[in-house]
Amino acid sequence: MKPLSPRRGRAATLLGAALSGALLLAVAPAAASGAPAPATGLDAAFAAAAKTYQVPRDLLVAVGYGETRLIDHDGLPSQDNGYGVMHLADNSRNRSLPLAAQLTGLDAAALKNDAAANVRGAAAVLRSYADRQGLTRADRGRIAAWYPVVAAYAGASSDATARLSADHVYEVLQHGLVARTDTGVVSVAASRVRPELGRFAKVQTAGEVSTAAPQGVVAAAVPVPQYPGARWIAAAGGNYGAGRSAAITTIVIHVTQGSYAGTISWFQNPSAGVSAHYVVKSSNGEVTQMVRDEDTAYHARSANPYALGIEHEGFVDNPAWFTDAMYRSSANLSRHLANKWGIPKTRSFIKGHNEMPGNDHTDPGPHWNWNYYMSLVNSGGGGGQYLAG
Repeated sequence: MKPLSPRRGRAATLLGAALSGALLLAVAPAAASGAPAPATGLDAAFAAAAKTYQVPRDLLVAVGYGETRLIDHDGLPSQDNGYGVMHLADNSRNRSLPLAAQLTGLDAAALKNDAAANVRGAAAVLRSYADRQGLTRADRGRIAAWYPVVAAYAGASSDATARLSADHVYEVLQHGLVARTDTGVVSVAASRVRPELGRFAKVQTAGEVSTAAPQGVVAAAVPVPQYPGARWIAAAGGNYGAGRSAAITTIVIHVTQGSYAGTISWFQNPSAGVSAHYVVKSSNGEVTQMVRDEDTAYHARSANPYALGIEHEGFVDNPAWFTDAMYRSSANLSRHLANKWGIPKTRSFIKGHNEMPGNDHTDPGPHWNWNYYMSLVNSGGGGGQYLAG
């Protein structure tokens, strides 16, 4: 089921230090003053891999940041079996990990556990996808031309979800970032890059956005979100059950152990066997609904028949994912669901995944601020749910 419980893992070896403690400092233009300092640690790994495979260095960093915030999680996998700062994956839809092993000659263990090897593997995969897309040497020098390649790297279940992932990478490039890791700062200067969408220009951004009033308790099975302002992207049919065998009494808070787009794609994958009703994005609180409230998402084992599941983008071992925008958006969603289904707005009925019977998960983990979250649920001070578009 869904995320693996976090465990203490092995430290990265090639860099000589674990990079799992990466901490976001800001998402802002990187300031330039005087001569740039020489690259070290993870920053040096990005520079070397970018040069070897002729992938723009800033693009490589932005892809990693979009997937993991440059955190390797001690070699532990994400919910869709992705590893390292670049989220090299091995599942039925995304085979970037075995491809990286083939292209670099590095074994899977090194690619999973060694941060520099992981970055090198991702650069090799991106270059391979660029060659398949027909990017020329001149094209490879323009970050804007890499959009279809970034979309392919997502290993998404649909073009619409691939675009969701690629759009986020280019948002990171446009805003810039400064992130601190155990081996030094990694930064990307803000850029006005406008991606060349190619065939993705004809692909609708994932999910129809609802502008309607909330639907009633008895709702028609129509492909639109029931929560105003959310996107609707249906989970694969085998990842949830039609209808309910019990009354809805509980809201369950989860953390995805993965990225927003990656989680959505995983719930669309028929081999996943899991889903949640809603997924909330870290950076801006965007909400995607994937299962109707009246249907049974597979997210909390024996509690599934009576529980509504809300997934939050991020990893339990790093609080940087739990932004104020996420807290406020999720609290608005929980308040809406509690009002709709007559659920008391208390911790006895709004619970963490770790508190549900018969489970072995730890999410949302020790960094989730329950006092703040419940104060927002009950105060109505969430500031309005995210309106996409």
